[in-house]
Amino acid sequence: MDMSDMANRGAVKVLIIDDSNTIRRSAEMFLRQAGYEVILAEDGFDALSKISDHQPRIIFVDVMMPRLDGYQTCALIKQNPHYRNTPVIMLSSKDGLFDRARGRLAGSDRYLTKPFNKEGLVQTVIDYTREAVPA
Repeated sequence: MDMSDMANRGAVKVLIIDDSNTIRRSAEMFLRQAGYEVILAEDGFDALSKISDHQPRIIFVDVMMPRLDGYQTCALIKQNPHYRNTPVIMLSSKDGLFDRARGRLAGSDRYLTKPFNKEGLVQTVIDYTREAVPA
């Protein structure tokens, strides 16, 4: 990756919503190392204000969170016309067909199983933000 790729990535804001500090910090470290700007939120309520403040290009949301779970958070994001096209990636330690289907019903764009690795996380961001980076 050359310096222009890193500079382009720095313009991409990624929001990580997870009640686990360990998961938030791991995702933040992986994405910052890859050159992305990272915003962290510990639950859906915290995330909703940060979405309007920071306008992230892609959002990762944990399924299992207190107060407002990932499915509810995803549905609220997708109901807002300003963020309908913002990719929302569900994060879960469960990888069942039912969980994936429920994520789709809530409007999620992809389902990523935890624990994720750096390559999987970064590749997901690249897949959903590629059009923003000049070739």
